[in-house]
Amino acid sequence: MKTVGEINQKIKEGNVRVVDASEMPAIVEELGPTGATREVDVVTTGTFGAMCSSGIFFNLGHSDPPIKISRMWLNNVEAYAGLAAVDGYLGAAQPSISHGIEYGGAHVIEDLIAGKSVELRAEGTGTDCYPSRHMTTEVMLKDMNEVIMLNPRNAYERYNAATNSTERTLYTYMGTLLPEYGNITYSGAGTISPINNDPTFRTIGIGTRIFLGGSQGYVVGNGTQHDPENNFSTLMVKGDLKEMSTDWIRASVFKGYGASLYVGIGIPIPVLNEEIATSCAVMDSEIKTNVLDYGVGRLNRPVLRQVSYEELKSGSVELFGEEVPCSSISSLRRAKEIASTLSQWIKEGKFYLSEAVTPISHTGSVKPMRMSRPKISVSQIMSRNVFVGKVEDSMESAARTLINRQSNHLPVISDDGKLVGIVTSWDISKAVATGRTKDKIGDIMTTKVVSVSEDEPVEMVAHKLKNNNISAVPVIDSERKIIGIVTSEDISRLLAKNNRRGGATYETDA
Repeated sequence: MKTVGEINQKIKEGNVRVVDASEMPAIVEELGPTGATREVDVVTTGTFGAMCSSGIFFNLGHSDPPIKISRMWLNNVEAYAGLAAVDGYLGAAQPSISHGIEYGGAHVIEDLIAGKSVELRAEGTGTDCYPSRHMTTEVMLKDMNEVIMLNPRNAYERYNAATNSTERTLYTYMGTLLPEYGNITYSGAGTISPINNDPTFRTIGIGTRIFLGGSQGYVVGNGTQHDPENNFSTLMVKGDLKEMSTDWIRASVFKGYGASLYVGIGIPIPVLNEEIATSCAVMDSEIKTNVLDYGVGRLNRPVLRQVSYEELKSGSVELFGEEVPCSSISSLRRAKEIASTLSQWIKEGKFYLSEAVTPISHTGSVKPMRMSRPKISVSQIMSRNVFVGKVEDSMESAARTLINRQSNHLPVISDDGKLVGIVTSWDISKAVATGRTKDKIGDIMTTKVVSVSEDEPVEMVAHKLKNNNISAVPVIDSERKIIGIVTSEDISRLLAKNNRRGGATYETDA
C-alpha cells in the first residue's frame, strides 16, 4: 500500500517511478500485481479526440460606456450572454452565422489560444447603469480577464463504432460513413485511455489534477451523459485557456455535421495497491464496444456485433463474413505523446498528484429524453391502399394503374410479395421517349429503393425524401412486404394542418 503523499514525496526527491499505460500490461504479467505495485508509482494515460461538449467561460472586462450584454458574437459565432454584464460561455460546436458549420466555436477557441485577434460584436439592453446598446471591437486572449475552459463531457471511457447500411454516404460526428457497410469508424485510445485504467474511479475524482490542453487542469466531476453501468463514463474538466497550446487544442470540421474541438487529456493514476495495478494492466483485447448501424436514424441504432479495440486498431473488422476497413477519428499517436509528456512532467517535478476530494460515482445510467409530445409516426399518415406491380408487368399496364389511381409511384414486388423496386411516371415517360415501350417494368424500375417502417417518425421520412431527392417512399414490414406508402404530399398536408392549428411541425398535441 502507498499513499498519494508518499508518491509526491518521491516526485520531489526525483526518484518516482512512472510508466505510461501501454507498458503496464507487460509489467503486471512479469511481476504480478504485488510486484508491479512495488515497481511502479504512477501510470500515465492519454487521449486526443473530438470532444464536441467543450467550451469556455470568459470575462471581457467592462467597456466605457458600460454595456450589459444581452447577445454577443465572436467572429460571428454566438456565445451565451445570460450570465452577467460582460461574462459569456462559448460552446465548441456553435456554428458561425456567416460561415455555417464550416467555422464554429472550436475555431474561435483555437484562434484565441494562437494569439489571434477576434472580432467581438455585442448588443446591450440599455439601462441606467449600463447605457451602451451596441459595441464592436477586437479582443485577444491576453486582453480578456478570466478565460476558463470548462468542458461538460470529455474523455469518454469508450465510444461505439459506426458503420452505414444505406446506399448513400452518411456524414456524421463519427466521420464519413461509406454506403453498404463500406467502412467502420471508431474513437478512443483503448488501453491508454484514462478511464479504462480506472473504470471504478478508485483514484479519479473531483479535484484530480490532469493534463488538459498542454497545461495543468482538474477534474470537476462526472461529465454529462455519465453512464458507468454501460461502460460509457465521462468526465467534466476545467483549465486555464491562457496556459494551453494549439498543439493539444485543435478545431476541426466534420463534413455535413459541423465543428468540434480536439482536446488532449492525460490523467496520472497513482498505483496505490494491487487492485489499481491490475486495472492499469487492461489490454485492448479486453476493451469491448459495439458496432452500430448509423444508417438507422433512431436513438437505439441496431447493434451489428461486439468488437474489441484490438480488432479495431488492426485496421479491419469482420462484419457479415466480410473484412470491413476501419479507422479512428481520434489520434492514438497524439494520445501516446500526451501520456509520455505527462510522464516527463512528473519525473522532472513539474507535476504533482492530487487526491480526489470526492470520488466519482461508478453506478448509474443515462436516460433518454422524455417526449411529452410524441412524434407523429409513419403509420398515422401513410396510405394503406397501395397498388403494386410485378416485375413482368408491361409498361402499358403500369401506366394505366398510375393514371387510374392518380399516382406517380408504383412499388414493384416479387412473386413472394417482397419489395424489389419502384417505378414512377417519370420512368415510364423516359422509357417511351427512348423507344423502350416493349420493356417490362422490371427493366426500367429503380432497384435501390429507399423505404421506411411504419414506426419511423415522419420527420425522418422528410429527411430521407430531401436527401435522396425523391417524392415518395414505400412502407415495409420486417419481411420487406409492402404495407403502405408515404408521399411528399402526405407530409405537406400534415405540415399545413399543424400550421393551421398552431402546433409544432410533425408533432401531436397529446
